[in-house]
Amino acid sequence: MRIATSQFQATMNRGLQDNQSHLAQITSQMASGNKIQLPSDDPVTNVRLSRLAREEAIVGQYRANIAAVKIRLTTNETYLQSMTNDITQSHDLLVWASDGSNTATDLKSMVNPMTALRDSLFYSANEKDQEGRYIFSGTLTDTPSITYDPAAAIGSRYTFTGNQNQQKTVVGNGITQVSNVDVSGLETLLNQMDTTINELSSPTLTVGSPTLRAALATNMDGASTTLDLVAGKIANFGGAQNVMDTLDGNHANVSLSNKTAMLDLGQLDYGDAATQLNGYNLALQSSYKAYAKISNLSLFNIL
Repeated sequence: MRIATSQFQATMNRGLQDNQSHLAQITSQMASGNKIQLPSDDPVTNVRLSRLAREEAIVGQYRANIAAVKIRLTTNETYLQSMTNDITQSHDLLVWASDGSNTATDLKSMVNPMTALRDSLFYSANEKDQEGRYIFSGTLTDTPSITYDPAAAIGSRYTFTGNQNQQKTVVGNGITQVSNVDVSGLETLLNQMDTTINELSSPTLTVGSPTLRAALATNMDGASTTLDLVAGKIANFGGAQNVMDTLDGNHANVSLSNKTAMLDLGQLDYGDAATQLNGYNLALQSSYKAYAKISNLSLFNIL
C-alpha cells in the first residue's frame, strides 16, 4: 500500500505536536507542583479541590475573627481590671472614713484621693479604641458611655448614655461570640462618690453627722455592688477566652485536614512525572530520527 508524502508528513507532524504538548504539560506540572493545570484535566478532582479551598477560606476567616475577638476581650479586661482596682481603693477609703475616731481634718484629707478615683473611673469608662470608638457604650460606639452634667444636682450628674446591646462576631458555623461590654451601673457608683465627696468637702463638716454616715454607707454598698458587677464581666471574659481557644484549636485541626486533602488531590507525583517526561522525550527523539530517515527514502534507494 502506498502512502502519500503529504499524508505521511501530516501524520508525523501530528504525532510530534502531541508529544510536544505532553512534554509542555508535564514540564508545567513539575514547575508548579500541581497535578491539575486546567479544570478539564480532571473535572471531578477540580471540583473537590474547589470545595476544599472554599472551606479553607471560611475556616481561615473564622480564625481571623477569633484572633480579633481575643485581642478585644483582652483589651476590655485590662480596662475593667483597672476599674476594679479603683473601686477597691475607694471602698478602702470609705471604710476608713466610716471610722468614728476620725477628726474633721482626717475626713477632709480623703477628698483629694476620692476625687482622683472618681475621675479615674469616669475616664476609664469612656476609653476609646484605636479608631476613636467608645469601648464601653454597647453598640453606640460614637457616644460616650457615661456623660457628666455639672449643672445637674449632686448625686445625679453622671448618666449612662450608651446602651446594653451586643456586638456579635461569627467564630464558627452557627457560632457567635459577644465582643463588646458595657459599664451600665457604674454611673450609680460615680454619683454616690460625688455625693460623698460633696459631704467631705463641706465647710460645715461634722464628724458622725447623719447625712455623712448615710452617704458613706450608701457609697460602700454601691462600691461592693459595682465591684461584683465588674468582676462578673471579667469572669465572663475568662470563659469566653477559653471557648475561643477551644474553637481555634478545632478550626486549626480542620484546616490541617483540608490542607492535607488538597495536597493529596492536587500535588504532583514527581517520580511518576519524571518517568513520563523521560518516556515522552525518548518518543520524541525516536520520532524525529524516524521522520528524518523516512524522509530521505526514495524508490531509487532500493536499487
